[in-house]
Amino acid sequence: MAKKRVEVFTSDCFICDATVNHVKNLAQYSPESEVVVYNLNKRGEANEGEDKAKEYGVQSVPAVAIDGKLMDCCKNNGVDFNSLEAEILGHR
Repeated sequence: MAKKRVEVFTSDCFICDATVNHVKNLAQYSPESEVVVYNLNKRGEANEGEDKAKEYGVQSVPAVAIDGKLMDCCKNNGVDFNSLEAEILGHR
């Protein structure tokens, strides 16, 4: 079985923690899997997680990519600012 690289993007919240734990639990049954967790709250000069998130098109967290591809279940569009503005300002 080929080795899989599983990347989890988080913001270090309890919802993200549950996803990380679930992914790690699943990965233990696939010994060839490597799990890498990127906390997007940790900003710095060389933030590989932020660069990867941009490359994969991550719009919200938690999000999971396997072998460099953002999983379909994680491909939501994040916050729709137009809908948010319409709801808050009453422009429907």
